[in-house]
Amino acid sequence: MAARLRERLLYSSALSRARSIQTLLAATFSTKAGSPVNLSPSVDVAKSGATSVTPALAALRERLASEGPSLGEFVGGSYPLGYSVEAVQPKEKKRKPDWMKRVIPGGENYTRIKSKLRDLNLHTVCEEAKCPNIGECWGGGEHGTATATIMLLGDTCTRGCRFCAVKTSRTPPPPDPNEPENVSKAIAEWGLDYVVLTSVDRDDLSDHGSAHFAETITKLKRRKPGMLVEALVGDFRGDPECVRRVATSGLDVFAHNIETVRDLQSTVRDRRANFEQSLSVLRLAKQYAPRGTLTKTSIMLGCGETPEQVEAAMRDVRAAGVDVMTFGQYMRPTKRHMPVSEYVTPEGFETWRKLGEDMGFRYVAAGPLVRSSYKAGEFYVKSMIESDRAAGDEDIAVAL
Repeated sequence: MAARLRERLLYSSALSRARSIQTLLAATFSTKAGSPVNLSPSVDVAKSGATSVTPALAALRERLASEGPSLGEFVGGSYPLGYSVEAVQPKEKKRKPDWMKRVIPGGENYTRIKSKLRDLNLHTVCEEAKCPNIGECWGGGEHGTATATIMLLGDTCTRGCRFCAVKTSRTPPPPDPNEPENVSKAIAEWGLDYVVLTSVDRDDLSDHGSAHFAETITKLKRRKPGMLVEALVGDFRGDPECVRRVATSGLDVFAHNIETVRDLQSTVRDRRANFEQSLSVLRLAKQYAPRGTLTKTSIMLGCGETPEQVEAAMRDVRAAGVDVMTFGQYMRPTKRHMPVSEYVTPEGFETWRKLGEDMGFRYVAAGPLVRSSYKAGEFYVKSMIESDRAAGDEDIAVAL
C-alpha cells in the first residue's frame, strides 16, 4: 500500500512538472505543431521584421518533439519505456529480535566493581566494547562465579577492525608501568573466582606488550594462587617468542580469537590480522603452555559467513588443538561500523554447539549474547581446569 502511494505521488509530481514545461514552451515559442504565437496583442512580429525562429531554437523544438514526451502522453499514462527508473528508497531500519535484548545492569556487586575500577584507573573490555553481558558477569549470575575482563595496555588500539568499538590510533600513549601492580592488587581485593585479562593491540611496541601481559599474570598469581586467570591476547603479529612469554607466565587459559571465517578475514579484521596467523598463535600456545592449560577461541556470526565456511573454520581450529570454542552474534556498535548481515536464532546457535561437541571440543558455548569472555562459559571452564588438576595430582601420586 505504501509503495503504491509513493508511486502515485511520484507520478503526480512528474505530471505537474511536465504540464508547467509544456505551457511555458507553448507560450514562449510555439504549439507542438510549430505555429507561431503572438505574445502581445499590440505587437506584430511579422511586421516588426524581427526574426521569430533562430536555428538554435528550431533545433531545440525538433529535439523536444522527437525525444521528449508530450502532454498527452503524460496525461494518458503512455510515456515511453526507459524514461525513468524507480527512485532508491532508504532501507528500513532492522529491529533487533527479542532474544537480543538485555536488562539494564545493576546490583551491589556490579556497583562495587565499577567503583573500584574508577578508583584505580583501570579499563575493562566489558565497558569499552559495550558488552551486553556486563551485568551478569559482574553480578555473579546464576552460578555465582563473579567475573571481570580487564583491558591492559591502555584503552587505545593500533588496529582498526570493522566490528570493534575500541578507539584507535597509530601512536597510542605508552603503557602505564604501574598497571601490572595495580591490576593484581585490585583483582586480589575483589574476591573474584575467575578473571580475564585482555588488551588492545600494540603494534607500536617491539614486544607487542607481551612482557607487560606476562608481568601482570605473574604478580596476580603470587597474590592469589587459587584464582583462575585467562589471557585473551592478540596475535603478536605471529611472533613465537611473544606467545611463549605469555603462555608460560602462569595462566590457566590461553585465548586468542579468530573472529570470523577464513574468507571474511580481510573484510572484518584489520589488514595486519589473518586466519593462518591466528591459527599459528593457537598452535604455539598449546606447544609452549604447561600441561593442563586450556586454549580457547571465538567466532562471531552475522558477518556474512555461510554455514560451510563456519564448519570449515571449526575443523581448522580443532586441528590446531583448541579445547574451547565460543560462538556469539555480531552486534554493530555504531553506524560507522560494519552492518549486521543477519541475526542467527538461538536454535541456529544450538546447532553449532552440538556440531562443536561432535568434533571433539571439550566445551562449546554458543548463543546470541555469548562473548569470548562469557561468565557462564567460564564456570564450566573452571570446572574442567579443577578436574584436570585433580587428575594430574592423582597421576603424580600413582607414579610416586
